[in-house]
Amino acid sequence: MTNKEIKALISLLDDPEIAPQVHSEIQNLGESIIPFLEESWEETLDAQQQQRLEDLIHHLQFEGLQQRLRVWREAGATDLLEGMWLLNTYQYPDADYQALNRAIEQLRFEAWTLMRPEMHPADQVQVLNYVLFRSHKFAANTQHFHSPANSMLQRVIETKRGNPLALCVIYLLVAQRLHLPVFGVNLPNLFVLTFRPELPGAVPFYLNCYNRGLVLSRTDIAHYVSQLNLSPNDIFFEPCSNLDIVRRALRNLQMSFEKLQEPAKATEVSQLLEILTEEAPDEDDED
Repeated sequence: MTNKEIKALISLLDDPEIAPQVHSEIQNLGESIIPFLEESWEETLDAQQQQRLEDLIHHLQFEGLQQRLRVWREAGATDLLEGMWLLNTYQYPDADYQALNRAIEQLRFEAWTLMRPEMHPADQVQVLNYVLFRSHKFAANTQHFHSPANSMLQRVIETKRGNPLALCVIYLLVAQRLHLPVFGVNLPNLFVLTFRPELPGAVPFYLNCYNRGLVLSRTDIAHYVSQLNLSPNDIFFEPCSNLDIVRRALRNLQMSFEKLQEPAKATEVSQLLEILTEEAPDEDDED
């Protein structure tokens, strides 16, 4: 369709008799029509028409997000940053993947300049903790724990505040770009990282990014689990996948909207979660 034809089609949304057919036609055109819908929104003073356009834009964006999330999973869910960026675009459709990538790369570079050859794992962790928690002052968002922004990587990087999982993801992305053996761990109620040194006789340890990279032992993790009256389970000690991480981030986001009494958004996020759901036990854990 030409630009003129698209604008003419959008103008027909004002006609209640054919609006349903027009709505369907616009949906078939997909996200490419969004700039025209936004232009139409700016040009009208009719509040009801503006709301119809907003709903239509959101629907098209949500359909596109669902499709991209399916592609990400079917491609192997290998790029954690991409998965978290896709979640980010639910609230911020214009979020720039490359801007997020540059922010992580800047953190990696700053840490890399402080690394030394043959540095001990404990010292490598001290470098990462210094860059993230002292230099850039990333920290727990304890004042607004249930804010959806805590799950949005773009907002966490901007505000330096986030939930355990988002802080761990930033730490994890930086560490892995430095080729450090750091992985996520699905603990109940708290997401942590594990450092698995590739040295003879080296013992894996854990990192609590919600407490500025506090180092924990396997015994500490076992004690934490026992305090929750749970039986030991390998999932509490072993690395999880990128798919697990993004699924958990979506569960956090869904819970945030439920806490804020926004059931429509919570329902949509649950639909995104279904796309990534595998046949595995649910981990209904909040971070």
